[in-house]
Amino acid sequence: MIVYAFTDGAARGNPGESGIGVIYKDERGVTLTELSGYIGEATNNVAEYHALLACLHGASDLKCSKLVVHSDSELMVRQLRGEYKVKDPGLKRLFLKVQHLLGDASFAFEIKHVTRDLNQEADRLANLGIDSRKRLRI
Repeated sequence: MIVYAFTDGAARGNPGESGIGVIYKDERGVTLTELSGYIGEATNNVAEYHALLACLHGASDLKCSKLVVHSDSELMVRQLRGEYKVKDPGLKRLFLKVQHLLGDASFAFEIKHVTRDLNQEADRLANLGIDSRKRLRI
């Protein structure tokens, strides 16, 4: 089964109060599950990586054969595709965590950049994460 995920990280201020949102959909576009959570004070780029990490952890429970992630973070997408170098030490640490999870994954992985208007559901969840102050364990 192919699972399509939409991820977003939000920061109110940069850095500021931050949250993440992830939504998983099946091949017909039906929502399988979603999650949101609060990650404390972070930059928007850090929040984007935390959203992806949460997405990867959750995908293993879905027993998918392929995970296609959609993100509106051009920086993160290009870094993961090897088009941009990861220069920031904090982002480098998160990038390496993502690489480690992907190395252990039982599913194929693809990441795509989408515009913000195509990522509104994940954005709503990321802001809900900030408002809820509910911490996620990832």
